[in-house]
Amino acid sequence: MPEKEPIIWINGVLLPAALARISPLDRGFTVGCGAFETLRARGGKPFAVTRHWKRLVHSCKILGIRPPIRDEFIESMKQTLQANGLIEARVRFTVTAGEAPETGAGARPNCVVHAVPLQRHSRTVKIVTVPWLRNERSASAGAKCSSYADNILALGAAHARGAGEAVFANTRGELCEGATTNVFIVRNGRTVTPPLSSGCLSGITRELVLEFCRINGAPLEEKKISYSALKHAEEGFLTSSIRGVQPISHVDGRKLSRAPGPATRRIASLYQKLVRQHDDP
Repeated sequence: MPEKEPIIWINGVLLPAALARISPLDRGFTVGCGAFETLRARGGKPFAVTRHWKRLVHSCKILGIRPPIRDEFIESMKQTLQANGLIEARVRFTVTAGEAPETGAGARPNCVVHAVPLQRHSRTVKIVTVPWLRNERSASAGAKCSSYADNILALGAAHARGAGEAVFANTRGELCEGATTNVFIVRNGRTVTPPLSSGCLSGITRELVLEFCRINGAPLEEKKISYSALKHAEEGFLTSSIRGVQPISHVDGRKLSRAPGPATRRIASLYQKLVRQHDDP
């Protein structure tokens, strides 16, 4: 039986993927000027949707793109999930700079939503360090940009080494983030993650984990971390909207002594409690 063609939401209209089109002059295509959010749908509803919308607005402000209004953001994803008959899914909302010369100021943005069935990640993940850097002083630092070449190249290098994620340093030699994740490590019994000043993206799951751990008294802090500290971590985990809290099993081929360790297990349990209690925390 042939696979059903996905239905795409584009600028307020639901269309089969083969008919969904934007202009080849759109700056999202010509220069990669666009922003996006990837959400996990649980029970047919996008999770933490308000936080994702606020981050998209922030990204659009940095890039000079007019953002979607909150109701459109939410409704477009609901319609896409329903049209594709998806309950547990990965949903992506992309907004591009539209068709305009030079800076693109004043252009009408294009908004596109697509959804696919959720693919489960492995229980633990191997990570590797890569030679490329994140620029914490970049003009687009803090924006979730659709120009993702650095991330894809780093992920390809990680996969070639048998790992599931690549981890970047910043220009100061500090731990920054994964290609698609935020990173937490445990050393000497202390759980730490790089601060936003490192240049890492303000991950939604990262944000939720930090907030919920503070509420529940779990020791966790944002702190500058040397990139080399990864090699001496006792335990660690990645966070993302799709992975949730995923324990790290190996760093550059070195097996961590605990995967998951007690700190990771406690934080993963707190996060799952949050997920069960709230659709839009």
